[in-house]
Amino acid sequence: MKKNYFTPISQIGEFELIKKITNNVISYQKTTKLGVGDDAAIVSFSKNKNLLVSTDMLVEGIHFDCTYTPLKHLGYKSVVVNVSDICAMNAAPTQATVSIAIPNKFSVEMIQEIYDGIKLACKNYSVDLVGGDTTATAGPLVISVNILGESLGSKLSLRSGAQNNDIVIVTGSLGAAYLGLQILEREKLIFKDSAEVQPDLKNYKYILERQLKPEARIDVIKNLKNLKVIPTSMIDISDGLSSELNHISKSSNLGIKIFIDKIPFAKETRKTAEELNIDLLVSALFGGEDYELLFTVSLADFEKIKNNPIYSPIGHISKDVNGVKLYDSSGKSVEINQNSWTAFQK
Repeated sequence: MKKNYFTPISQIGEFELIKKITNNVISYQKTTKLGVGDDAAIVSFSKNKNLLVSTDMLVEGIHFDCTYTPLKHLGYKSVVVNVSDICAMNAAPTQATVSIAIPNKFSVEMIQEIYDGIKLACKNYSVDLVGGDTTATAGPLVISVNILGESLGSKLSLRSGAQNNDIVIVTGSLGAAYLGLQILEREKLIFKDSAEVQPDLKNYKYILERQLKPEARIDVIKNLKNLKVIPTSMIDISDGLSSELNHISKSSNLGIKIFIDKIPFAKETRKTAEELNIDLLVSALFGGEDYELLFTVSLADFEKIKNNPIYSPIGHISKDVNGVKLYDSSGKSVEINQNSWTAFQK
């Protein structure tokens, strides 16, 4: 008798699973302009008005550890990661709903602390908290946020719009959030071995904040609007630069050339990477949770932003290469695939 074979999800990973479960999804409403496949879905109720919809979950033990994550920061981050998805469409957030599954180990005061962070993020990003749900769970704490957004009067930017010879831009600096996580995990292990030893974190303020209390780049979206620059493609850096570059490359059906020495790092990130003996490039490519923006612009639009320090050109779109290739200062290249952090894989 032939046995049924069941494929472990870990064998294919998050992105292949999404591809399988969303294959042949049909839109039945004319108002649905873009469904699965980008940072947010697009729903249009009028010719000049686009509504964006996105959702994200944070799960205890997977996305955060309550041992070292302040609950107010956790609430704040749960909103920010969703705001970042709306920013990645060249748009602004407007409303949100929050659903939370609560284990019995959490008190009323602890849940209030989480919501203090949620409310603060909503205030800082001008997002209205308009509803949600609460339920008990025998499992870990889960926070799920649904967020709505709309265009700031500019054209929305999708992952699929990159054109040959476009310049590839990243905002801010990369790799800090991953290194912040490594410091927190190191201190947790030390505390487990010696509970009387208190963690010394004063020299890691920048990288810890990038991990525990990140900010979405709504300032970038406003700046691009003021400069009348419309990215041809855009995505936020949540799973690592490698993953996001590959998303743009595959969605746009074009190759990308990236120059290693152009990838931006903060001095605090460099110092911590050296201390921990972690390759800076690895932290940027595969670390994730930087929540910076990765986008492409035409050569004409690049002229408008090239002198602004928040933007770093790191490469260009090229029809002459397949996938994403990294080039070092000597001109040697290596292809990078999508092996950033993904759910269901160790």
